[in-house]
Amino acid sequence: MPNIYRGEIEAELGGERRTLVLTLGALAELESAFGADDLMALAERFGSGRVSARDLIRIIAAGLRGAGLNISDDEVAAMLVEGGASGYVRIAAELIAATFDDKQVSSQ
Repeated sequence: MPNIYRGEIEAELGGERRTLVLTLGALAELESAFGADDLMALAERFGSGRVSARDLIRIIAAGLRGAGLNISDDEVAAMLVEGGASGYVRIAAELIAATFDDKQVSSQ
């Protein structure tokens, strides 16, 4: 089960349930891939709401690698996702939200 407080999500990719997380290393990979100077620039890029298919592949692949899966962008590009393109968008959006949204832990 994914730990939302660590920024993990779970998604079905290629017929398998997988954990994804954008670790610091995965975020550095995305900064480099997108030419972002820092995390704020990366978050702003994601917040624009405009992403290409290549962007989705990079984000999802970085999340899988962040969770410890040794997988290439090309392997992710070949994976089928329920819902097609909108399914890829949903997974990337959930991953980005889990990474950049503040999580509040309520004390009981």
